[in-house]
Amino acid sequence: AVLTVRTTIPPDAENRELEVVASSADYYRSSAIGLDGANAPSLNVVEFKSLPTGMYEVTSTLIDAHGRRAIASRSFRVAPALGSSR
Repeated sequence: AVLTVRTTIPPDAENRELEVVASSADYYRSSAIGLDGANAPSLNVVEFKSLPTGMYEVTSTLIDAHGRRAIASRSFRVAPALGSSR
């Protein structure tokens, strides 16, 4: 499965990095995007490809110039493909 994560972040001079993590009991993948403060795009898109079947937690973490964080998290399930034996 392919998971597309779209994160909207209001431009702010203090924004430095966005980290997006997809994790399950048997899987972990992360992506870090450097942000150029107020000049960074509002919409950030990350794709996680080839996710195996299972329950996942997706977390987006915004880090500012002082190391402070804002976190958003969602759970979802990747179901077996139609006709799959799993």
